[in-house]
Amino acid sequence: MTFLDQSHRQLPTGFAKFLHLNWAVILLLCTIAAAGFLMLYSVADGSWDPWARRQVIRFALGMTLMLVIALIHIRFWRAIAPLAYIGGLVLLLVVEFFGAVGMGAQRWIDLGVIQLQPSEVMKIALVMVLALYYDWLDPEKVSRPQWLVLPVILTLIPMALVLKQPDLGTAILLGAGAAVVMFMAGVSIWYFAAGIGSAIGMVAVVMQSRGTDWQILKDYQYRRIETFLDPSTDPLGAGYHITQSKIALGSGGLTGRGFMEGTQTRLNFLPEKHTDFIFTTLAEEFGFVGSVTLLGLYALVIVFTFTSAMMNRDRFGALLTAGIGATFFFFFAANMAMVIGLIPVVGVPLPLVSYGGSAMLVLLAAFGLMQSAHVHRPR
Repeated sequence: MTFLDQSHRQLPTGFAKFLHLNWAVILLLCTIAAAGFLMLYSVADGSWDPWARRQVIRFALGMTLMLVIALIHIRFWRAIAPLAYIGGLVLLLVVEFFGAVGMGAQRWIDLGVIQLQPSEVMKIALVMVLALYYDWLDPEKVSRPQWLVLPVILTLIPMALVLKQPDLGTAILLGAGAAVVMFMAGVSIWYFAAGIGSAIGMVAVVMQSRGTDWQILKDYQYRRIETFLDPSTDPLGAGYHITQSKIALGSGGLTGRGFMEGTQTRLNFLPEKHTDFIFTTLAEEFGFVGSVTLLGLYALVIVFTFTSAMMNRDRFGALLTAGIGATFFFFFAANMAMVIGLIPVVGVPLPLVSYGGSAMLVLLAAFGLMQSAHVHRPR
Protein backbone atom coordinates (compact mmCIF):
# COMPACT_ATOMS: atom_id res chain seq x y z
CA MET A 1 0.00 0.00 0.00
CA THR A 2 1.44 3.38 -0.99
CA PHE A 3 1.60 6.41 1.26
CA LEU A 4 -1.10 8.03 -0.91
CA ASP A 5 -3.44 5.10 -0.28
CA GLN A 6 -2.77 5.27 3.46
CA SER A 7 -3.48 9.02 3.62
CA HIS A 8 -6.69 8.54 1.62
CA ARG A 9 -8.00 6.15 4.26
CA GLN A 10 -7.33 8.57 7.09
CA LEU A 11 -10.08 10.80 8.41
CA PRO A 12 -9.87 14.48 7.43
CA THR A 13 -8.33 16.84 9.93
CA GLY A 14 -8.28 20.60 10.40
CA PHE A 15 -9.37 22.70 7.43
CA ALA A 16 -9.77 19.56 5.33
CA LYS A 17 -12.93 18.80 7.29
CA PHE A 18 -14.62 21.78 5.64
CA LEU A 19 -13.92 20.25 2.26
CA HIS A 20 -15.61 17.02 3.33
CA LEU A 21 -18.84 18.68 4.48
CA ASN A 22 -21.96 17.81 2.51
CA TRP A 23 -22.10 21.20 0.80
CA ALA A 24 -25.14 20.26 -1.28
CA VAL A 25 -27.22 19.96 1.91
CA ILE A 26 -25.83 23.24 3.26
CA LEU A 27 -26.68 25.07 0.03
CA LEU A 28 -30.21 23.64 0.03
CA LEU A 29 -30.78 24.64 3.66
CA CYS A 30 -29.61 28.18 2.91
CA THR A 31 -31.92 28.40 -0.11
CA ILE A 32 -34.94 27.21 1.89
CA ALA A 33 -34.14 29.64 4.70
CA ALA A 34 -33.83 32.49 2.16
CA ALA A 35 -37.34 31.67 0.95
CA GLY A 36 -38.46 31.93 4.56
CA PHE A 37 -36.83 35.35 4.98
CA LEU A 38 -38.61 36.51 1.84
CA MET A 39 -42.01 35.34 3.06
CA LEU A 40 -41.55 36.84 6.54
CA TYR A 41 -40.65 40.15 4.87
CA SER A 42 -43.82 39.87 2.80
CA VAL A 43 -46.23 39.05 5.65
CA ALA A 44 -44.87 42.07 7.57
CA ASP A 45 -46.02 44.32 4.68
CA GLY A 46 -42.55 44.84 3.28
CA SER A 47 -40.68 45.27 6.56
CA TRP A 48 -37.74 43.40 8.08
CA ASP A 49 -39.38 43.82 11.46
CA PRO A 50 -40.75 42.19 13.52
CA TRP A 51 -39.97 38.75 12.04
CA ALA A 52 -37.52 38.63 9.13
CA ARG A 53 -34.59 40.38 10.82
CA ARG A 54 -34.74 38.13 13.88
CA GLN A 55 -35.05 35.07 11.67
CA VAL A 56 -31.90 36.02 9.73
CA ILE A 57 -29.95 36.45 12.97
CA ARG A 58 -31.18 33.11 14.29
CA PHE A 59 -30.29 31.37 11.06
CA ALA A 60 -26.76 32.82 11.15
CA LEU A 61 -26.35 31.58 14.73
CA GLY A 62 -27.80 28.21 13.77
CA MET A 63 -25.44 27.80 10.82
CA THR A 64 -22.47 28.63 13.05
CA LEU A 65 -23.68 26.04 15.55
CA MET A 66 -24.11 23.50 12.76
CA LEU A 67 -20.53 23.96 11.55
CA VAL A 68 -19.10 23.71 15.07
CA ILE A 69 -21.02 20.47 15.70
CA ALA A 70 -19.97 19.11 12.29
CA LEU A 71 -16.27 19.53 13.06
CA ILE A 72 -16.47 17.58 16.32
CA HIS A 73 -15.87 13.85 15.87
CA ILE A 74 -18.98 11.68 15.69
CA ARG A 75 -17.56 9.52 18.51
CA PHE A 76 -18.17 12.42 20.91
CA TRP A 77 -21.82 12.71 19.93
CA ARG A 78 -22.17 8.95 20.23
CA ALA A 79 -20.78 9.08 23.76
CA ILE A 80 -23.15 11.82 24.96
CA ALA A 81 -26.31 10.41 23.35
CA PRO A 82 -27.64 9.08 26.71
CA LEU A 83 -26.94 12.44 28.36
CA ALA A 84 -28.78 14.23 25.54
CA TYR A 85 -31.80 11.99 26.06
CA ILE A 86 -31.80 12.44 29.85
CA GLY A 87 -31.36 16.19 29.40
CA GLY A 88 -34.33 16.27 27.03
CA LEU A 89 -36.49 14.44 29.59
CA VAL A 90 -35.43 16.86 32.32
CA LEU A 91 -36.40 19.81 30.12
CA LEU A 92 -39.79 18.25 29.42
CA LEU A 93 -40.34 17.85 33.17
CA VAL A 94 -39.30 21.48 33.74
CA VAL A 95 -41.91 22.53 31.20
CA GLU A 96 -44.51 20.47 33.04
CA PHE A 97 -44.00 22.43 36.26
CA PHE A 98 -42.53 25.79 35.26
CA GLY A 99 -43.18 26.15 31.53
CA ALA A 100 -44.54 29.28 29.86
CA VAL A 101 -48.11 29.06 28.61
CA GLY A 102 -49.10 30.24 25.14
CA MET A 103 -52.34 29.72 23.18
CA GLY A 104 -53.61 27.27 25.79
CA ALA A 105 -50.52 25.07 25.74
CA GLN A 106 -47.58 24.79 28.14
CA ARG A 107 -44.68 23.98 25.82
CA TRP A 108 -41.93 26.54 26.34
CA ILE A 109 -39.20 27.52 28.81
CA ASP A 110 -38.65 31.28 28.84
CA LEU A 111 -34.88 31.89 28.77
CA GLY A 112 -35.21 35.63 28.25
CA VAL A 113 -33.45 35.86 24.87
CA ILE A 114 -35.39 32.90 23.47
CA GLN A 115 -38.29 30.65 24.38
CA LEU A 116 -36.95 27.09 24.27
CA GLN A 117 -39.34 24.32 23.26
CA PRO A 118 -37.91 21.13 24.81
CA SER A 119 -40.00 18.86 22.59
CA GLU A 120 -37.88 20.09 19.67
CA VAL A 121 -34.72 19.05 21.52
CA MET A 122 -36.24 15.66 22.34
CA LYS A 123 -36.89 14.89 18.66
CA ILE A 124 -33.15 14.78 18.05
CA ALA A 125 -32.14 13.34 21.44
CA LEU A 126 -34.49 10.40 20.90
CA VAL A 127 -32.98 9.68 17.48
CA MET A 128 -29.48 9.84 19.00
CA VAL A 129 -30.18 7.40 21.83
CA LEU A 130 -31.97 4.91 19.56
CA ALA A 131 -29.10 5.05 17.04
CA LEU A 132 -26.71 4.35 19.91
CA TYR A 133 -28.82 1.43 21.13
CA TYR A 134 -28.98 -0.27 17.74
CA ASP A 135 -25.30 0.42 17.12
CA TRP A 136 -24.55 -1.46 20.36
CA LEU A 137 -27.06 -4.27 19.79
CA ASP A 138 -26.08 -7.40 17.86
CA PRO A 139 -27.91 -7.24 14.49
CA GLU A 140 -29.19 -10.79 15.03
CA LYS A 141 -31.10 -9.62 18.12
CA VAL A 142 -32.76 -6.58 16.58
CA SER A 143 -36.15 -8.19 15.94
CA ARG A 144 -36.33 -10.32 19.06
CA PRO A 145 -39.20 -9.15 21.30
CA GLN A 146 -37.12 -8.78 24.47
CA TRP A 147 -34.79 -6.34 22.72
CA LEU A 148 -37.68 -4.16 21.55
CA VAL A 149 -38.87 -3.33 25.06
CA LEU A 150 -36.23 -0.70 25.84
CA PRO A 151 -36.51 1.33 22.60
CA VAL A 152 -40.32 1.30 22.90
CA ILE A 153 -40.09 2.59 26.48
CA LEU A 154 -37.52 5.22 25.46
CA THR A 155 -40.01 6.42 22.84
CA LEU A 156 -43.22 6.29 24.86
CA ILE A 157 -41.93 8.29 27.85
CA PRO A 158 -41.23 11.54 25.93
CA MET A 159 -44.33 11.01 23.80
CA ALA A 160 -46.46 10.90 26.96
CA LEU A 161 -44.83 14.04 28.38
CA VAL A 162 -45.30 15.95 25.11
CA LEU A 163 -48.90 14.77 24.77
CA LYS A 164 -49.60 16.16 28.25
CA GLN A 165 -48.54 19.70 27.24
CA PRO A 166 -50.75 19.15 25.10
CA ASP A 167 -48.99 18.77 21.73
CA LEU A 168 -50.45 15.88 19.78
CA GLY A 169 -48.63 16.74 16.53
CA THR A 170 -45.15 16.72 18.06
CA ALA A 171 -45.91 13.54 20.02
CA ILE A 172 -46.82 11.78 16.76
CA LEU A 173 -43.66 13.11 15.09
CA LEU A 174 -41.55 11.73 17.95
CA GLY A 175 -43.02 8.28 17.42
CA ALA A 176 -42.63 8.48 13.65
CA GLY A 177 -38.95 9.46 13.85
CA ALA A 178 -38.25 6.65 16.31
CA ALA A 179 -40.05 4.17 14.05
CA VAL A 180 -37.82 5.09 11.10
CA VAL A 181 -34.64 4.50 13.14
CA MET A 182 -35.98 1.13 14.29
CA PHE A 183 -36.97 0.17 10.75
CA MET A 184 -33.57 1.19 9.35
CA ALA A 185 -31.90 -0.83 12.11
CA GLY A 186 -33.65 -3.94 10.82
CA VAL A 187 -36.71 -4.39 13.05
CA SER A 188 -39.22 -6.69 11.34
CA ILE A 189 -41.96 -4.99 9.37
CA TRP A 190 -44.55 -7.14 11.16
CA TYR A 191 -43.97 -5.18 14.35
CA PHE A 192 -44.84 -2.00 12.50
CA ALA A 193 -47.98 -3.61 11.10
CA ALA A 194 -48.98 -4.53 14.64
CA GLY A 195 -48.16 -0.99 15.77
CA ILE A 196 -50.37 0.53 13.06
CA GLY A 197 -53.20 -1.77 14.09
CA SER A 198 -52.74 -0.74 17.72
CA ALA A 199 -52.72 2.93 16.71
CA ILE A 200 -56.05 2.50 14.95
CA GLY A 201 -57.43 0.93 18.10
CA MET A 202 -56.06 3.79 20.20
CA VAL A 203 -57.75 6.33 17.92
CA ALA A 204 -61.05 4.54 18.51
CA VAL A 205 -60.46 4.66 22.27
CA VAL A 206 -59.56 8.36 22.12
CA MET A 207 -62.77 9.18 20.26
CA GLN A 208 -64.85 7.08 22.64
CA SER A 209 -63.34 8.90 25.64
CA ARG A 210 -64.83 12.25 24.64
CA GLY A 211 -67.21 13.60 27.26
CA THR A 212 -66.23 11.00 29.86
CA ASP A 213 -64.33 11.38 33.11
CA TRP A 214 -61.29 9.81 31.45
CA GLN A 215 -61.29 12.03 28.34
CA ILE A 216 -57.84 11.73 26.74
CA LEU A 217 -57.61 14.81 24.51
CA LYS A 218 -58.55 18.43 25.15
CA ASP A 219 -61.87 19.72 23.81
CA TYR A 220 -60.14 21.93 21.23
CA GLN A 221 -58.28 18.91 19.85
CA TYR A 222 -61.56 17.08 19.30
CA ARG A 223 -62.88 20.18 17.54
CA ARG A 224 -59.84 20.10 15.28
CA ILE A 225 -60.68 16.54 14.29
CA GLU A 226 -64.30 17.48 13.57
CA THR A 227 -63.13 20.48 11.57
CA PHE A 228 -60.77 18.29 9.58
CA LEU A 229 -63.63 15.98 8.65
CA ASP A 230 -65.99 18.86 7.78
CA PRO A 231 -64.64 22.45 8.00
CA SER A 232 -68.04 23.87 7.07
CA THR A 233 -69.49 22.84 10.44
CA ASP A 234 -67.85 25.87 12.06
CA PRO A 235 -66.47 28.18 9.34
CA LEU A 236 -66.06 31.17 11.67
CA GLY A 237 -64.74 29.20 14.63
CA ALA A 238 -62.72 25.99 14.64
CA GLY A 239 -62.93 25.72 10.85
CA TYR A 240 -61.76 29.26 10.17
CA HIS A 241 -58.05 28.48 9.83
CA ILE A 242 -58.37 25.71 7.27
CA THR A 243 -61.15 27.47 5.33
CA GLN A 244 -59.08 30.63 4.85
CA SER A 245 -56.02 28.52 4.09
CA LYS A 246 -57.81 26.73 1.25
CA ILE A 247 -59.09 30.02 -0.15
CA ALA A 248 -55.54 31.41 -0.19
CA LEU A 249 -54.16 28.24 -1.78
CA GLY A 250 -56.76 28.29 -4.53
CA SER A 251 -56.37 32.00 -5.26
CA GLY A 252 -52.66 31.52 -6.02
CA GLY A 253 -53.38 29.57 -9.19
CA LEU A 254 -50.47 28.46 -11.35
CA THR A 255 -47.97 31.29 -10.84
CA GLY A 256 -49.49 33.23 -7.93
CA ARG A 257 -50.70 36.76 -7.40
CA GLY A 258 -47.19 38.12 -7.10
CA PHE A 259 -44.81 39.00 -4.29
CA MET A 260 -46.62 40.92 -1.53
CA GLU A 261 -49.85 40.83 -3.56
CA GLY A 262 -51.72 38.07 -1.72
CA THR A 263 -55.15 39.37 -0.69
CA GLN A 264 -55.78 36.81 2.05
CA THR A 265 -52.46 37.73 3.64
CA ARG A 266 -52.63 41.49 3.10
CA LEU A 267 -56.15 41.75 4.51
CA ASN A 268 -55.28 39.51 7.49
CA PHE A 269 -57.86 36.86 6.68
CA LEU A 270 -55.15 34.20 7.03
CA PRO A 271 -54.30 33.51 10.71
CA GLU A 272 -50.82 32.52 11.91
CA LYS A 273 -49.50 33.67 8.56
CA HIS A 274 -45.91 33.94 9.81
CA THR A 275 -45.78 30.56 11.57
CA ASP A 276 -47.92 27.49 10.92
CA PHE A 277 -49.64 28.80 7.76
CA ILE A 278 -46.71 30.49 6.05
CA PHE A 279 -46.76 27.89 3.27
CA THR A 280 -50.23 29.13 2.36
CA THR A 281 -48.85 32.65 2.03
CA LEU A 282 -46.15 31.39 -0.32
CA ALA A 283 -48.69 29.45 -2.38
CA GLU A 284 -50.92 32.51 -2.73
CA GLU A 285 -48.08 34.78 -3.86
CA PHE A 286 -46.10 32.32 -6.01
CA GLY A 287 -48.77 29.79 -6.92
CA PHE A 288 -48.36 26.15 -7.81
CA VAL A 289 -44.93 26.80 -9.33
CA GLY A 290 -43.56 28.33 -6.13
CA SER A 291 -45.11 25.61 -3.96
CA VAL A 292 -43.64 22.78 -6.04
CA THR A 293 -40.26 24.51 -6.12
CA LEU A 294 -40.13 24.65 -2.31
CA LEU A 295 -41.30 21.05 -2.09
CA GLY A 296 -38.54 20.08 -4.54
CA LEU A 297 -35.92 21.77 -2.35
CA TYR A 298 -37.14 19.83 0.67
CA ALA A 299 -37.12 16.60 -1.34
CA LEU A 300 -33.52 17.18 -2.41
CA VAL A 301 -32.46 17.61 1.22
CA ILE A 302 -34.04 14.22 1.97
CA VAL A 303 -32.33 12.60 -1.04
CA PHE A 304 -28.87 13.88 -0.09
CA THR A 305 -29.38 13.03 3.59
CA PHE A 306 -30.45 9.44 2.97
CA THR A 307 -27.72 9.01 0.36
CA SER A 308 -25.20 10.03 3.02
CA ALA A 309 -26.78 7.54 5.44
CA MET A 310 -26.59 4.67 2.96
CA MET A 311 -22.95 5.45 2.12
CA ASN A 312 -21.91 5.55 5.78
CA ARG A 313 -20.39 2.28 6.99
CA ASP A 314 -20.51 3.44 10.61
CA ARG A 315 -23.78 2.03 11.99
CA PHE A 316 -24.37 4.82 14.53
CA GLY A 317 -23.66 7.54 11.97
CA ALA A 318 -25.90 5.91 9.37
CA LEU A 319 -28.86 5.45 11.74
CA LEU A 320 -28.43 8.95 13.17
CA THR A 321 -28.39 10.48 9.69
CA ALA A 322 -31.45 8.50 8.58
CA GLY A 323 -33.33 9.49 11.73
CA ILE A 324 -32.56 13.16 11.23
CA GLY A 325 -33.62 12.95 7.59
CA ALA A 326 -36.88 11.25 8.56
CA THR A 327 -37.60 13.82 11.27
CA PHE A 328 -37.03 16.63 8.76
CA PHE A 329 -39.36 14.90 6.28
CA PHE A 330 -42.16 14.48 8.83
CA PHE A 331 -41.81 18.16 9.75
CA PHE A 332 -42.48 19.63 6.34
CA ALA A 333 -44.83 16.86 5.22
CA ALA A 334 -47.07 17.35 8.28
CA ASN A 335 -47.15 21.13 7.85
CA MET A 336 -47.99 21.00 4.15
CA ALA A 337 -50.60 18.29 4.66
CA MET A 338 -52.12 20.34 7.47
CA VAL A 339 -52.56 23.58 5.54
CA ILE A 340 -54.16 21.86 2.52
CA GLY A 341 -56.57 19.88 4.70
CA LEU A 342 -55.14 16.36 4.38
CA ILE A 343 -54.63 16.05 8.14
CA PRO A 344 -56.05 17.96 11.13
CA VAL A 345 -54.40 21.21 12.20
CA VAL A 346 -51.66 20.07 14.59
CA GLY A 347 -49.50 23.17 14.99
CA VAL A 348 -46.35 21.93 13.27
CA PRO A 349 -44.13 24.71 11.80
CA LEU A 350 -42.65 24.60 8.30
CA PRO A 351 -38.92 23.95 8.87
CA LEU A 352 -36.60 26.91 8.17
CA VAL A 353 -39.50 28.93 6.74
CA SER A 354 -41.90 29.46 9.65
CA TYR A 355 -40.91 32.09 12.20
CA GLY A 356 -39.43 30.53 15.32
CA GLY A 357 -36.20 30.38 17.26
CA SER A 358 -35.82 27.07 19.07
CA ALA A 359 -37.18 24.98 16.18
CA MET A 360 -34.66 26.49 13.74
CA LEU A 361 -31.67 26.24 16.08
CA VAL A 362 -32.42 22.62 17.03
CA LEU A 363 -32.97 21.66 13.39
CA LEU A 364 -29.66 23.16 12.29
CA ALA A 365 -27.92 21.51 15.24
CA ALA A 366 -29.41 18.22 14.04
CA PHE A 367 -27.96 18.78 10.58
CA GLY A 368 -24.66 19.51 12.32
CA LEU A 369 -24.82 15.96 13.72
CA MET A 370 -25.60 14.67 10.22
CA GLN A 371 -22.58 16.57 8.88
CA SER A 372 -20.37 15.19 11.66
CA ALA A 373 -21.39 11.65 10.69
CA HIS A 374 -20.73 12.50 7.03
CA VAL A 375 -17.31 14.10 7.60
CA HIS A 376 -16.03 11.43 9.98
CA ARG A 377 -17.44 8.38 8.23
CA PRO A 378 -15.00 5.49 7.56
CA ARG A 379 -13.16 5.85 4.26
